[in-house]
Amino acid sequence: MLGFLKKPVVVTAEINLSLVALTVVGLMSRLWGLSYPRAVVFDEVYYGQFVSLYMKRIFFVDDSGPPLGHMLLALGGYLGGFDGNFLWNRIGAEYSTNVPVCSLRFLPALAGALCIPLAYQILVELQFSHCAALGAALLILLENSLITQSRFMLLESILIFFILLAVLSYLKFYNLQRHRVKYMGLFTYMLLLVIAGLHFWHMLGDQNLSNVSLVCHFLARGLTLLIIPVATYLSFFYVHLTLLYRSGPHDQIMTSAFQASLEGGLARITQGQPLEVAYGSQITLRNVLGKPMQCWLHSHTNTYPIRYENGRGSSHQQQVTCYPFKDVNNWWIVKDPGMQQLVVSNPPRPVRHGHIVQLVHGITTRYLNTHDVAAPLSPHSQEVSCYIDYNISMPAQNLWRVEIVNRESDTDVWKTILSEVRFVHVNTSAVLKLSGASLPEWGYRQLEVVGEKLSKGYHQSMVWNVEEHRYGKSQEQKEREVELHSPTRMDISKNLSFMAKFTELQWKILTLKNEDTEHKYSSSALDWITMDTNIAYWLHPTSGAQIHLLGNVCTWASANVAAVVYTCLSLWYLIRRRRKIYDIPEDAWQLWVSAGQICVGGWVVNYLPFFLMEKTLFLYHYLPALTFQILLIPIVLQHLSDHLCRSLLSKSMFSALTVAWFSSVCFAYRTFSPVTYGEPLSVAELKDLRWKDSWNILIRKQGH
Repeated sequence: MLGFLKKPVVVTAEINLSLVALTVVGLMSRLWGLSYPRAVVFDEVYYGQFVSLYMKRIFFVDDSGPPLGHMLLALGGYLGGFDGNFLWNRIGAEYSTNVPVCSLRFLPALAGALCIPLAYQILVELQFSHCAALGAALLILLENSLITQSRFMLLESILIFFILLAVLSYLKFYNLQRHRVKYMGLFTYMLLLVIAGLHFWHMLGDQNLSNVSLVCHFLARGLTLLIIPVATYLSFFYVHLTLLYRSGPHDQIMTSAFQASLEGGLARITQGQPLEVAYGSQITLRNVLGKPMQCWLHSHTNTYPIRYENGRGSSHQQQVTCYPFKDVNNWWIVKDPGMQQLVVSNPPRPVRHGHIVQLVHGITTRYLNTHDVAAPLSPHSQEVSCYIDYNISMPAQNLWRVEIVNRESDTDVWKTILSEVRFVHVNTSAVLKLSGASLPEWGYRQLEVVGEKLSKGYHQSMVWNVEEHRYGKSQEQKEREVELHSPTRMDISKNLSFMAKFTELQWKILTLKNEDTEHKYSSSALDWITMDTNIAYWLHPTSGAQIHLLGNVCTWASANVAAVVYTCLSLWYLIRRRRKIYDIPEDAWQLWVSAGQICVGGWVVNYLPFFLMEKTLFLYHYLPALTFQILLIPIVLQHLSDHLCRSLLSKSMFSALTVAWFSSVCFAYRTFSPVTYGEPLSVAELKDLRWKDSWNILIRKQGH
């Protein structure tokens, strides 16, 4: 029974010393002198703000993508003891002593270093030689642009790391099962889905696989490529929303319900409000669209001009607008058309979907009205006003039907913050809508509100929600004005579910458009391929030391050549194979195609989408695509050596040329390493680095 104790327990392990050495050297190249310069470098001024908000648990929205990268940067700050107190307002500003510079930059640098062994393993999993895999890793190691981007508090190295990790994980999964019987990362994920689909399609034609085996393969791919990624993606947002529970400057673009779920801000204002809107309720109505800015339904004593500048006439009724600030003139009273009272009865009579109401402006006591008069700036829509009886043939038309857009049933009660409602005019079927246009001076540049003829769909400009709410108690106007100026008191919880908050935040990330501005170092996607542009990341205030985002010129040129060679050879092989001429063995052809799916496909999906994007572009956006192109270089070299160099002499000459070429890569790396690591340089040395006239190398005039 205890016979197993007679023999020692032995654990054996295979250690790839080349891989270990590459990892160590990669860590040294990315982590050496990481706290230098101790100043804000380029986009650290942007991402640092988010790190500070994480440290202070303040909610924010960034349209650059999912929050994982931001959370990893914040994790570095947390591990370094950063309290979030630093003013991120200027590139080049010296960091204060409370900012753990090395800790903040550590995780991007670590991710950049780990891309080197990942490149090696990807080529190994693609069934290429150790020499080709080593070449790919060395090219990533010696790529100046990747070094620069990974040594600062920036996201690209983290993005590239996870992209390569996703590719490697799928290749290992595919190779494992084959022997036994993935925002910019989104495009790589889609590529992997396509490749997985192609692999499964080929399996369907394999008569050696049983139906049960095919189902297992399908379920395994569904689990690894759909269920697990979706669950992981949701978990990032769950942590993000759990950490950021305090109100901040960015929550203004979110709905009232979302804002009310945050500590402080709107939650402080709305805490204690009654939930159900009743006849006699005093409410403010916020437009759900939030564009061009958040605003509330508003009126004031001023009237529309009798005639506009273009000669069109108006009703000369009281103006109704959408006002982007909190104001007592934003308050309205929900009135029962069949009763005169403007207070809530006891018990309150709630307003439900489909009920007819009148909206009385709290301060002026005039009724919300629309009629067949053209709106001031939107002549195809109806004017919305508060009705003034001029004793002319223009009767009041002030009945509105409440339609709850997000109702669960046709008997739903109109709820504060939670209900999104449309107001449909009973007489004309027009819908109360924010046009978004700014009124002239007579309207104080406030936003135009119109009556839009009923149309299909529920555009957010037609949807409103109650933000502030109280049960009115004062029937007399003077007492009511005092009541409208006072805060609410009653208690009600308005916490949103995680999925509701996730859905809203995800939609904001996808649709939010920051105002694009021209930048000194912005560029077009066409400039990237030949590296006709650069970015000055940092400049020492006194010495000639500076850091630039510049690539290894030899590597970039070689990557372009490799892509052209691969494309031309592939077309040649396809044409020849169509004519039943097979220049290379079938296994070599499958290897060649697989490499193209990963490397050329990775370059395409990480580069071509930028031609469709309306955003300010920079050279660093090209780095994920460049990484795939670099992986293609040793693949093409091995293919040329194995299949085009037939004689021993040609192989020897090709090897010699490869060594000479790699020496030029090392030379270019060493030449540009001073502006990669920020080493002091003289004016003459800086001028020598301007290999292209389009490069903006900063050269200061020195006094005599």
